[in-house]
Amino acid sequence: MSENDWVKVYSHHEPYKIEIVKAVLLDNNIESVVLDKRDRSYISIGEMELYVRAGDDILAGIIIKKHNL
Repeated sequence: MSENDWVKVYSHHEPYKIEIVKAVLLDNNIESVVLDKRDRSYISIGEMELYVRAGDDILAGIIIKKHNL
């Protein structure tokens, strides 16, 4: 699987918000992965990013907007 198969659909600096979005997407049968780009020494610097498969990105965006996430 190449990195072109995944599309970023959400990012935030708070891990709990990423987990909420990930759970909502999973409830809708959309697999997602988290990429943590926060600084290891200062976790308040940087964000976490949520990626879905390229074919699920449009639906994921709709679901995220529908739930005001």
